[in-house]
Amino acid sequence: MKINLNPNQNPASDADREAKIAAGGFGKYYTDNMLVAQWSEASGWSDAEIKAYGPLSIDPATSVLHYGQEIFEGLKAYSQPDGGVSLFRPEANAERFRKSAIRMALPELSIADFVSTVEALVSHEKAWVPKNFGESLYIRPFMFASEIGLGVRPSNQATYIVITTPASAYFNPGKAVTVWISTEYVRAAKGGTGEAKTGGNYAGSLLAQKQAAAEGCDQVVWLDAQERKWVEEMGGMNLYFVKGKGAGATIFTPKLTGTLLAGITRDSILTVAKDLGYKVEEGMISTDDWREGVISGDITEIFACGTAAVVTPVGGAKSAEGSWATGDGNPGPITMQIRETLLGIQHGTIADTHGWNKRVS
Repeated sequence: MKINLNPNQNPASDADREAKIAAGGFGKYYTDNMLVAQWSEASGWSDAEIKAYGPLSIDPATSVLHYGQEIFEGLKAYSQPDGGVSLFRPEANAERFRKSAIRMALPELSIADFVSTVEALVSHEKAWVPKNFGESLYIRPFMFASEIGLGVRPSNQATYIVITTPASAYFNPGKAVTVWISTEYVRAAKGGTGEAKTGGNYAGSLLAQKQAAAEGCDQVVWLDAQERKWVEEMGGMNLYFVKGKGAGATIFTPKLTGTLLAGITRDSILTVAKDLGYKVEEGMISTDDWREGVISGDITEIFACGTAAVVTPVGGAKSAEGSWATGDGNPGPITMQIRETLLGIQHGTIADTHGWNKRVS
């Protein structure tokens, strides 16, 4: 895919850009430019264009507005000690984007084209990459059905866009969150779209998230659709349970069953935990196992992970059956060790022995 440059002719001043980066937050400000490419069934992919960030003009009958045929990804660019910028595992995001497209009957974008378009935009917007440890440039590639028409069928046109936004911590890493275990609503069922990163999965989660907030919780935890007892994931993040303490601890996460999103941060932590000397396990854990584990002390720490949040400690849980805390309710030492190690690899302050970082500039 050829990438043409038609950049913003009125970019933010250095002072304005630095002020926006310093303001922190997540998705609060966007960089000067975005990347856009079009696909049609007749001619395939067009060239991509880097152009000024701005509103889209969409016909009221555009297919995505009626049938939700849409996918997205999330990855980050990190500043490096020598002033350069690196992406973290972009090929893994590209492969997941490809699989999501297949599931949602959208055109596949090759791994090479996904990575090259992300690289091109980040390279052009590298001045927007925050310098502070733990901060990053969040990258949002997305694709939607852009055919105009109301027929219920796969769209014969699609639009692919990449936007970027400077991001600080999604949650306060020094404070553990409290979660609401939803037994009333379901995120995904086998054969559904749980493994795809599509907007409808998140839209369907918002009522339960609203319920969680009403219960004084920060996030919702999803259970399996059939028995409503097996823990799957938390909001837009995967979950981890630490069993035991110290060097002999086991890092446990629910296995991928076809209903959970295959998190890239989740996968990275499985490797990082092994590198740190911990035993890792993937399996099934019920809400009873969770409650009894924290009460007995067998489960000593819990954390969630994802691209946006990196690693977020979970200090307590609530459900219709009661509430319980994990340990003293504060972030645990293994959780924070894993978080700092992963961020260190991403920022280039810890050796990247797995070849995860892809240099952009």
